[in-house]
Amino acid sequence: MRLNAVTVALLFSLFAVSPTSAANRLPDIGTAGVSAMSIEREAQFGEAFSRFARANQPVIEDPVLNEYINNLGLKLLSQADAVRFPFQFLLIRDDSINASAFLGGIVQLHTGLFLYADNESELASVMAHEITHVTQRHIARYLESQSRSTPLTIAGVVGSVALAVVNPQAGMAALQTTMGLKMQSAINYTRDNEREADRIGLQLMHNAGFDTDGMASFFQKLADKYQFASTPPPMLLTHPLPSSRIAEARSRAQDYPKQKQATSLDFQMAKARVMVRFQRTNNRELHRYFAKEVSNGGNWQADAARYGQALALLDTKQYGAARTLFTELDRRHPNNIFILDGLTDLDNAEDKHSAAIARLKKAQQRLPNNQVVMINLADSLLQAGQHQEAATLLDNYLRRHPNNLLAWDLIAQAYRPLSDESAFRRANAESAALRGRYDLAVEQMEIAANLTKDAMERARLGARLQQLRKQQQAWEELRK
Repeated sequence: MRLNAVTVALLFSLFAVSPTSAANRLPDIGTAGVSAMSIEREAQFGEAFSRFARANQPVIEDPVLNEYINNLGLKLLSQADAVRFPFQFLLIRDDSINASAFLGGIVQLHTGLFLYADNESELASVMAHEITHVTQRHIARYLESQSRSTPLTIAGVVGSVALAVVNPQAGMAALQTTMGLKMQSAINYTRDNEREADRIGLQLMHNAGFDTDGMASFFQKLADKYQFASTPPPMLLTHPLPSSRIAEARSRAQDYPKQKQATSLDFQMAKARVMVRFQRTNNRELHRYFAKEVSNGGNWQADAARYGQALALLDTKQYGAARTLFTELDRRHPNNIFILDGLTDLDNAEDKHSAAIARLKKAQQRLPNNQVVMINLADSLLQAGQHQEAATLLDNYLRRHPNNLLAWDLIAQAYRPLSDESAFRRANAESAALRGRYDLAVEQMEIAANLTKDAMERARLGARLQQLRKQQQAWEELRK
């Protein structure tokens, strides 16, 4: 998905224009003056948007990559001030270079960022920038200012902007006709916010232990790559990356003591996973590419390249060669989540479900609430035909993590052969709600409540049905 000029400006994308005379130290402008939108209301909008995004964008539900970006985000958030609500980091399958922030702690990252970032500090610079837009309430301030100059309510403005994020053509029509926004005024409004997000983002990076040179190096790499390109990314066409912004990032980075990071194996494995699983490239070609990297070195750690090679072999059903690589990687990195997931996929592909289950149950003792372990274990149990054990495992997990979409999808698979129609329908309802399909969610929850013979369960499902109806009504009002 390509976001056009006004959408990028509204959602405070990474590449907005910075003025050449930016000061190295700026006041914190984002936390004052937001009167019409409470923290609670902003969190509600963010939760609604996360569901709307899943309904309209190619959000990746990969537990390994989600675990990685959430851990990276939490590392940065641990150093941030004024974190008012839980953050959600959504990974969008899109090779373009893009990231955006939304109300309520929603940060979207395109897989293209992994393809262009050479190290974890460069990726962290993007995340730190977007996190700052949320913590400084830049988006809430902008929307409030627009609501004062249009006949729309705050909810109406939010609905128009949310639509523009996930459906640029329809969203821009809404923004231009109902709000009368001009591109230049939107860009002008966000300039100070962009400068502040760069400045505070660098502070977060440093305090979290990242190399602050990562921001300038990422900017410079993009500027060099597209300096003479006839078709640069749409974002750089409308929001050029001036040398002043690169210079400012480099200058500010000099204010911090140098703390060069060791190359992150997990970052490189995440990058390799994106390349193999979510980039439109022939995996046989990727196998040869990673094999060459193992032999010649270069920018890849050898074991990260071996992981990419093993994944490509697995996905092209060359199981013997893949097992040789995964086994050696597991010997060197016995507690690595990426490798554990790969071995599980390999065992299940070869119908060695018992081996996968045994390995995952051992990992569960060490990581009892880890989503990669729990989702892989539930999936392996299902493939082994152990539906009741999978259902029990997932039911316990979902009590603590009710917004895990993969877990709801898997528990629906578990309940169906168990002939528990009510539980099956309830799982479908929760899955539909997380995807923003409230109409289907309400329908399925009604069926679930009517099917159960247990009075207490019927009351519980009835209460949940009322919640879903209220959520449906709230989202319909938000989109008006």
